[in-house]
Amino acid sequence: MTNYYDALETRSQSEREADMFARLPGVLAAAAKAPAYAAHFGGIDLKSITSRDALAKLPVLRKSELPALHRAAPPFGGFVASNAGSFGRLFTSPGPIFEPETAADDPWRGARAIFAAGFRPGDIVLNTFSYHLTPGGFIFDTSARALGCAVIPAGPGNTEQQFELIEAYRPVGYSGTPDFLKILLDAADKTGRDASSIKRAVVSGAAFPKSLQEEMKARGIDAYQNFGTADLGIIAYETKAREGLVVNENIIVEIVRPGTGDPVAEGDVGEIVVTTLDTHHPVVRLALGDLSAVLSGPSPCGRTSMRIKGWMGRADQTTKVKGMFVRPEQIAEIGKRHPELGRLRLIVTRDSETDAMTLSAETATPADALRDAVASTLRAVTKLSGNVTFVSPGSLPNDGKAISDERKND
Repeated sequence: MTNYYDALETRSQSEREADMFARLPGVLAAAAKAPAYAAHFGGIDLKSITSRDALAKLPVLRKSELPALHRAAPPFGGFVASNAGSFGRLFTSPGPIFEPETAADDPWRGARAIFAAGFRPGDIVLNTFSYHLTPGGFIFDTSARALGCAVIPAGPGNTEQQFELIEAYRPVGYSGTPDFLKILLDAADKTGRDASSIKRAVVSGAAFPKSLQEEMKARGIDAYQNFGTADLGIIAYETKAREGLVVNENIIVEIVRPGTGDPVAEGDVGEIVVTTLDTHHPVVRLALGDLSAVLSGPSPCGRTSMRIKGWMGRADQTTKVKGMFVRPEQIAEIGKRHPELGRLRLIVTRDSETDAMTLSAETATPADALRDAVASTLRAVTKLSGNVTFVSPGSLPNDGKAISDERKND
């Protein structure tokens, strides 16, 4: 197949869902061999988790919780059943969070993402992600080599030495942050070095604004965005269709209301939650703290997996008000207690040098009695008093924000 990495990418969505959820109970059983996951699942019948609705009943594990869990029970907080020596490499990322790399040919599931960006066996790739202790460099290194590419393990920085390698090996591909690609190309122009062999790029780890995309295109480089994490590798990737990011095979992505594990409606912005189908190192409902939304329908490129809009900000909007933390899950709890409300947003401001908060709530049935009830619930849940205002359904932005801190930082 010349247009696709393999036949998995073009199977029907129903076939993909049936395959993933048929395999899921075995993955959950493997996860439950780890003591922390066993406790996390409680008494839930894991054999019954064979659909998205059933999966949504499992508790989420928040990435923000991992540093404390890993410190308490090193190295993996009790969430990995396999012995650390059974993995290929062992990494750390800021937190610290400790990440094992499975001893598979494509452990970070990135070969198909690089293929979608136009890389092919025999290409030479300049990889400028860091190889020092963190997984970044190895994620793209192993992905390119699994595809059959040769990799220059350059890492970031040392542009002068990199130019020597570029001029000698003539790499056609680049992997790294978009920022460093620009730094490299600008330095080449300034010093008269030849980096013209680079025609394709996969970029991640930093924003890739439209202006920089256009600049790369003008310089003759076809660059594609990837969304991934140090824990999971490549989660979703851009294709030639340039319409959102296609979710990788063999992982289940959910978009949930921030602060909860409850899936949102298709198109609504929420927090990305990922489950992997790797029995050696299963990850179950890991809430990443990143926002995105599902795009409807398959990609025009022909790949049929779920599509997401890409990174749309951070889900953790915890804010301190009058010395107390207010969290998105508390706003979600208010919504659960009042199902007649739609989207909610807590707006935090200053009033006469004092913190003030107003809960803006969508409803088709505004009434004073409902306003009083919601204000009482706001006070009960957050332990703080605040105003409640009603707005018409659909009037609050669909951006995943539960809390908006509008205080000026003078």
